[in-house]
Amino acid sequence: MNKNWLCGVVIATFLLGPALTFAEPADEEKEVFAELSALIPQDRVASVDDLFKKWQEVQEKKSDAVILDIRTGAEFYAGHLLDANNIDSGNPYLVPRAWPDPNTEIWVFCRSQHRATYFTSFLYRYGYKNVYLVHGGIAGWAEKGYPLYSKHFGEIKVLKYDKALKEEYKTRQFD
Repeated sequence: MNKNWLCGVVIATFLLGPALTFAEPADEEKEVFAELSALIPQDRVASVDDLFKKWQEVQEKKSDAVILDIRTGAEFYAGHLLDANNIDSGNPYLVPRAWPDPNTEIWVFCRSQHRATYFTSFLYRYGYKNVYLVHGGIAGWAEKGYPLYSKHFGEIKVLKYDKALKEEYKTRQFD
């Protein structure tokens, strides 16, 4: 066997092996996201307009549905739906403590829908049966001109929603 050929195979395996055997993190995240999305029944994916109708029913006391904003506290207090509940997206385990009945009607949204998809899928895994994922989130709500509220200002109106203002999350580098 040619020594140079064997050396080339070893180097190629060393350099290309990880690329061939491990998916990129972005690919893995897409795969996990797709798996979790599949846990949500398609008839439970709602629009911002659907949420607005449900929110009106809740305001008029015609529905006892839970409107659940899973954005961070800072995002929530910048502007939220009146009487919405707030649990940070990283804490779905708090839902069974707050609403132990798995038949509770819960409408989940975040800024767009990414975090809400994860959160909603966890609720289905916890055994909840009546959870709605709101497609479009608070950004879609604001773009429609639906009312938002602030603890300090009362009702606020977003005149123009600028997606460029989206907060960019940075990953802290570990030593």
